[in-house]
This record gives sequence, C-alpha cells and structure tokens, in this order.
Amino acid sequence: MLPPPRAWNGHPLWLVGFRPFFLLAVAAAVVMPFTWVLLLAGTLTPPPGLSPLAWHAHEMFFGFGFAVLGGFLLTATKNWVQVRGHYGHTLQALAGAWLFERAGMWWGGAWPGWLQLGSRYLFTASLVALLGWTLVRHRKTDSYRRDNLLFLVALPTFLAARALLLSTTHFAEGRDLTLALFRLAFLVMLERTLVPFMKGAFQLALPRRPILDGGIKVLGLSLLAAPILPATVRAGIELVLALLIVGRLLTWSPHLAFQRLELGVMYAGMFALAGQLVLDAFRGSWIGAMGVHVFTFGVMGLIIPAMLLRIAQGHTGRPIVFGLPERLALWIMGLGFLARVVAPQLAPGLYTQWVWLAALCWSACFALVGLRIAPMLLAERVDGREH
Repeated sequence: MLPPPRAWNGHPLWLVGFRPFFLLAVAAAVVMPFTWVLLLAGTLTPPPGLSPLAWHAHEMFFGFGFAVLGGFLLTATKNWVQVRGHYGHTLQALAGAWLFERAGMWWGGAWPGWLQLGSRYLFTASLVALLGWTLVRHRKTDSYRRDNLLFLVALPTFLAARALLLSTTHFAEGRDLTLALFRLAFLVMLERTLVPFMKGAFQLALPRRPILDGGIKVLGLSLLAAPILPATVRAGIELVLALLIVGRLLTWSPHLAFQRLELGVMYAGMFALAGQLVLDAFRGSWIGAMGVHVFTFGVMGLIIPAMLLRIAQGHTGRPIVFGLPERLALWIMGLGFLARVVAPQLAPGLYTQWVWLAALCWSACFALVGLRIAPMLLAERVDGREH
C-alpha cells in the first residue's frame, strides 16, 4: 500500500509549527540575555523610544516566550482537533513576521509610525488569528473543547498585554497581565502533559479531581484582571491558587517525579509558579524583581528546555532520552535560577555579577538545547511519517 501523498515537499523545517519556532526561540534565548546585560551596563545604546527594561521584558515574553508558546500551540492544536495543521508557506510567513518584529523592536523607533506598528503586532496578531481559527473551525472534533475556551479568551488578550507592556505609563499593568497570561498557559499545558508523562515513566495514573482542576484554571483566568483588582482581592486569589497548585502537586507523587530530572524540573517549575504567586501576594522588598524572575527562571527556565527536548525527540519519531548533554543543560539552568533569584538576596553588593552569571547560564542552557534539537528539527522524521 502506497503512503498518502505529502502535503509539503519542501524543507522539513516547515513541516509543523514546533520546528521553526523552537529554533527561533533557542536563538533568542542565546542572544537576548547578553544584549540585556550590555544594555544594563550602558555598553549598548537602548533602542529608540524604548527603555532597556521595556525592551528586556518584551523580548523575554514576546520574543522568546511567544515563539515557544506559538510553536507548542501550532503543534498541539492540530492534534487536539485532529487536522493536518499549518505548515509550509504559512509557517514561513509567520517566521518572517517574528523576525520582522525583532527588527522593529530594535530599530523601529526610527521607522514611520505605520511600519513600526506593523512590526510590533503582525506576528502576534497573525498567530492568534490562526490558532483561534483552528480551534473555532474544528471545535466539534476538539478533544478539549470546553478547556480550550481559555485559549480563545487568553490569546487575543496577549495583544492588549503587549500594548501595555510597551507603554511608558502602563508598564507595570502590562507586566502583570503578561505574567498572568503565561501563567494560565502553563497551568493548562502542564495539567495535560504531566499526567501522560508520569504514566509513561512510572505506569502511574495521577489522580484527577475535576473540581480542583477547574478551580485552578478559573482562578488562573481571574488573575488576568490582576492589574485592576484591589490589592487585597488579588492577594487572596493568588494565595488560594498557590495553595491549590501545591496541594495537587503533593498528590501527584513528586517523590517519584524527582527521581527523573526531566520530570523533576517540571514539578519544580510548578512549585516555582506557586512561589511566584506567594511572592506577588506579599509584595516584599526583594532585590531585582524577585517575583518576576522566579517566574522567568523558575517556571519558564526550568520547564521550557525540558519541553523543547521532549517534543523535538518525540515529534520527530525518536525515543525520548535525556542523556548527559540534556541533563547538563537543565542543571545549568538550575544554577542560573540560584544566581538570578537567590544569590542577590544574600549578597546584593554583587548584584551585577549575579546578573552576568545568570545570563551566562540561561544562554549556555539553551545553546546546549539548540545543539541537541537543531539536527532533529532540520531533518525528516526517522519513522517515515510526514509530521
């Protein structure tokens, strides 16, 4: 029997969404930390019309983070609704829009207003439209139809979060809304992935409690309103959500998960997510935006490298193996977490040195990840399937 005809006969990079966008995310993760520390030191001149902090926050979340989220969702949504998904020239156009955005963020301040505006919103708006269209058009075959309403609400809200983040007067609101959106995405994605991961690793069926799972997602969704909530209401929601997350994790056999580094970092990332909520609720006088960096290094930094490695192997037909290079990358990120979050509280006089060490760890971790996954993403699947 002949195999079905291929939908795409071009380079394998454009077969499915995770391939180009994971590579772009890795490239951003290697380059951007050093750009930030050079801006912080005054060695580089900030982009026209942007403060160094605004550029740093935007590129962490909407340059690196949204490339990861886009690659994941372009791949996952097609599986959720059982369709071929976006590929080929569509992915090439999206990747071009992402590169256009990076150029606009650095040089766009000197461009005509219409061109600057286009560079800042073309990629996000296009990705949101494509993902939303996939979920709405194929909702009858959606395995997570009710759950994915969260994405239909959250994805367009990223456009508002970006506008606030780039505003000189509403940066704090944009940061809080952006954090809430990425937090919600992690809550949904990890609930779906940890269960099969633990089943595959330990033949263990994690207990599911629909009321608890639903409560976590509802509270996560409610924090999209964090920038306008009264401080006491916001803190109460954050503390309850943190308690529910930790409570669920404690029933999900963390003692087993921490026996496997690639699973342990995902649990550690969820505990860090709960910790960020607690830090935000109490708003202590920490050094170096500790709550934000607990999220970036503790949640994104620990979970994303393991996720990129796992998806790149599994979705190219390879067995999922975390050997020495993969484990080393995760341990390096753990060191980066200590350097960026813990060390400045203990030795604030060395703050600049800690930031440099954290930047080095972040870049080194993703450089190792990139070296491991790039050959897989640039080649055909090894099992003969198209995508």
